[in-house]
Amino acid sequence: MKLRKILFSTDFSTCSDAALHMATSLARDAGATLVIVHVEEPPMVYGYGAAYYGALDPGVEQQREMLERLVPDDPEVPTEHRLIQGAPADAIVRVADEESVDLIVMGTHGRTGITRVLMGSVAEDVVRHAHCPVLTFKQPHGQPPEKREE
Repeated sequence: MKLRKILFSTDFSTCSDAALHMATSLARDAGATLVIVHVEEPPMVYGYGAAYYGALDPGVEQQREMLERLVPDDPEVPTEHRLIQGAPADAIVRVADEESVDLIVMGTHGRTGITRVLMGSVAEDVVRHAHCPVLTFKQPHGQPPEKREE
């Protein structure tokens, strides 16, 4: 499979940070463009008081700034940023189709039990509905996330 464009979806969690390293490696090795996407969720989709790196409900401009600061650890990888709105899984699949991406890479929190029932799984919904392959990355249990150099 020839990879020309890889979509990396982030929710600004440490799990997403770890998946960015994977997406960067794949894009670098394939000579692909990395499209970094964050979905701004309407309050009714995710609930009120969602935490992003410990801050409550950042506004659109704050999310845009956070997204622009999110860059691959290899500066040679061509990168595009997209801040989109909607229900996360639907929006990710929509952008993947619009951008004709060859692969979606995203982190998964690996929730189980009642937490999964209550919050659902964005990664699972993307896998079910995407028209291209989806690579999910779960931080191994007990392994601290890699620190990103700022």
